[in-house]
Amino acid sequence: CAVKAAHVLSEIAKNEEMKEPCIEADLVLTLIPLLESTDQEMLLHAGRAIGRICYDNRSLQEELVKVGVIPSLVRILTDYVESEPLVHVALLALYNLADLDSAKEALSMTKVAEQLVKQLRRAESHERLEIVFEVLQALAENDALKVQLVDAGVPEALSEILLRLHGSSQAEDTCIVKAASDLIVSLLLGELKVAKNNAKAIVLILARHENSQGKHSLNSHHSFLSLYGNCLRMFQLGVIHQLLDLLEKHVQSGDTSVQQAALSALQSLAIPVVSKVQMLEEGIAERIEALLRSESPPVQFKLLGTLRMLADGQADAAEILGQDPLLLNRLVQWCTASDHGSICAEANRLLASILHHNRSQEVVKAIQAAQGVKHLVSMTTNEHAAMQNEALNALAIASAIDLETLEESFKESQLVQSLHKLLQDDNTSPEVKYNSMGLLCRLLNSGDLRQEIEEDKIKDTLEQLCSHSNANVVKEAITTLQVLRGE
Repeated sequence: CAVKAAHVLSEIAKNEEMKEPCIEADLVLTLIPLLESTDQEMLLHAGRAIGRICYDNRSLQEELVKVGVIPSLVRILTDYVESEPLVHVALLALYNLADLDSAKEALSMTKVAEQLVKQLRRAESHERLEIVFEVLQALAENDALKVQLVDAGVPEALSEILLRLHGSSQAEDTCIVKAASDLIVSLLLGELKVAKNNAKAIVLILARHENSQGKHSLNSHHSFLSLYGNCLRMFQLGVIHQLLDLLEKHVQSGDTSVQQAALSALQSLAIPVVSKVQMLEEGIAERIEALLRSESPPVQFKLLGTLRMLADGQADAAEILGQDPLLLNRLVQWCTASDHGSICAEANRLLASILHHNRSQEVVKAIQAAQGVKHLVSMTTNEHAAMQNEALNALAIASAIDLETLEESFKESQLVQSLHKLLQDDNTSPEVKYNSMGLLCRLLNSGDLRQEIEEDKIKDTLEQLCSHSNANVVKEAITTLQVLRGE
């Protein structure tokens, strides 16, 4: 009668009010030995009864782990892999127990990782995948289990799912893709073996997170900064070159979606300073410039953002990019791409970044020769203060390096007059006024530009700014007046 009794108990335990009487009668401890049975019906009913009685009862769940339920559950997954009902019961039990530290410790002594890989590859329904994902996510929080999951091939199995469903517009598939992506990232935080054979999966993960959560961020559960901490290991595993190979392959095939995703991945990985140095040594700047011929606006935009991220804070990168005539000529073309305002803005920002972070006179001359200076002068009057400041700072640094080279372009583009308007305009932000005066101080080192400044009566405007409400503006106005007077 044991099988029938277990069946009755599994039905009784569905009722919330009956759980306490079952607990008081010590039915859980009576049922646990039945999980060693070879009768599949017995295992099914006993497993369901235990799961329902112990659901949402932490003390009872701890007791289950203590008396050895974990090996029994893993045995069911191992011995009855073809039985959908038994597998379902075992997975639900693991799902309910996996958050317990004691359960994680017990599972680390089993071969649960291998069984979960089998279930990932066998799962045909979204519901089954979601249960396995929940179990894996909980186990991935344990360092020992994380290593076991990677060694057992969980990342590869997840990547197969990710690549299979990539591009699907069905809501259920989107949820699965998100869960699989989050899991791979969780595993990447500790082990990056997945990177060896799954460059495309990494591309899709990084791009998905950027698109769905905003630039350079993951969901609240995982910080991208943790992933950046493993950048050097990713280089050691050859991931960067795999991404570049993938990128070049799809440049030839014309698959722009993968090009965008690959560039998103590279842009994200280029944020840490140590990564920029490594990527430059790997020759990334030269390799991704193959995309300069792309006619796809989204790819162009991603390319510009990636190059700007590489140049940010890196004089070596700025020098490499700033002396490439092909790149500079393409940038100048894009600076006037009126049909695509975002590309125009990003091209101008890259030019400004190259000048800002550069310390070479050769770069200043190269940008002048490519006729890029006039675009940066126009950028000083952009509607966005951030872009105005980027242009002003870049021009100030370039003027400090080689004002003589830039002098003629500054006169032709009426830089002095533009700066005067910024200083006169009450709507100009204090920071833009401050940076405008900083650039003016540099221009005063040129006799011709000093004459323009004097003729435009900027002195009167500076004197008015000495009573400005912003202390920094006042201080810079006083300093600029002193330089103008030769004091």
